[in-house]
Amino acid sequence: MHELSQPALPVHRAIPQAEGFDNTYALLNEGYRFIGNRCDALGSDIFSTRLMLKRVVCIRGEPASRMFYQPGRFTRKGAIPPTALSLLQDKGSTQVLDGEAHRVRKALMMQLQSPEQRARLVALVESEWLAQFRRWTRLRQVVLIQEAQAVLCRAACAWAGVPLANIEEAVLRTAEFSAMIDGAGAVGPRNWMGQALRRHTKQWACDHIKAIRMGAPVDPDSPVAAIAFHVDADGEVLSTEQAAIELLNILRPVVAVGRYIVFGALALHQYPEWRTRLASGDDATLHTFVQEVRRFYPFFPAIGGRVLEAFDWEGMHFAKNDWVLLDIYGTNRHPSSWSDGEVFRPERFDSRAENGYNLVAQGGGDFASGHRCPGEMVTVEITKATLRLLAAEVAYEVPPQDLGINLERMPTLPASGFMMEALRPAR
Repeated sequence: MHELSQPALPVHRAIPQAEGFDNTYALLNEGYRFIGNRCDALGSDIFSTRLMLKRVVCIRGEPASRMFYQPGRFTRKGAIPPTALSLLQDKGSTQVLDGEAHRVRKALMMQLQSPEQRARLVALVESEWLAQFRRWTRLRQVVLIQEAQAVLCRAACAWAGVPLANIEEAVLRTAEFSAMIDGAGAVGPRNWMGQALRRHTKQWACDHIKAIRMGAPVDPDSPVAAIAFHVDADGEVLSTEQAAIELLNILRPVVAVGRYIVFGALALHQYPEWRTRLASGDDATLHTFVQEVRRFYPFFPAIGGRVLEAFDWEGMHFAKNDWVLLDIYGTNRHPSSWSDGEVFRPERFDSRAENGYNLVAQGGGDFASGHRCPGEMVTVEITKATLRLLAAEVAYEVPPQDLGINLERMPTLPASGFMMEALRPAR
């Protein structure tokens, strides 16, 4: 008798292992460079380690990004530490949904980022900046991150249909959104402050949703109305809490754009030859400059996912529920995609086709089917508009200050927040 032959089992390559039993402390100390440091030491764009005593596979580069952002391969559930999730998205939000639930909710979020909605929001941002510039002439010095967050908070709330009643409320909301953003990558007091203020902000958002559903006047075309009356995949309107969460999830990211504005102002200071070019208002020039700002300067360091179904990639096996972290900072600088990646050079985008996987500042892949940030185009347009105004409408001096960027702090900024003085009209 002949024995039946058994199909050969696939032979998998072992994923390189980083040194150390657990590298949580190293992550907190190395920040944005944590994944890249180990990839460089191992000569590999993939390795495994432990963070918070849990095994995680860390990856970087365009091929890894293409694998990570393949629709249906990863879920965000259980992939982001709860202390960060509650500040950036929260439970039940669009980013942590999958399948049909994600498709239906993502369609709502994309509707709120339509070209018409983007244009309306950018116009409000420009109007707020021009008013802010007039106030600046009465001030000796300003800190740009504080000014940007205030401008963007007022514009975002007006755009969404929840305008702020007075200066006091504007200051409070700005502080709340800013604390959420600043605390998302932290452990300890910064995170605790963000958590405390988010609870207050969520109650404010719940009150707006309840009032609208009880008949309070609202523009039917406003984002808050669309969220309040959205019918989800289950055929039901969102709960008050879920609607409030999604309202915060379209407001807070607008305020977060202030960080790109500060990095853009820093780039204008460090590369002043670009000031005249941006002041001209040429859209192609603005686009290349802003894309390089988003590539070069650090925003969030990494994004996590959990494997939905086991798969093999480049000879390595990923089991169901494996935790994977894609290095955003490292992918945006990877030498296989970016020559001279450590150099700020906007011209690189003049003739470059952006493929959605090598520049992953706010995620990669397809907007509609994947988990790529639906507000990415809004981010680009707001930053373009603001940097054009800073270059064309206002003159200022940059006094001596600490403009160093601490890559151990997540999220990070120039240490001084970018101080400006001798503020006056440009013409």
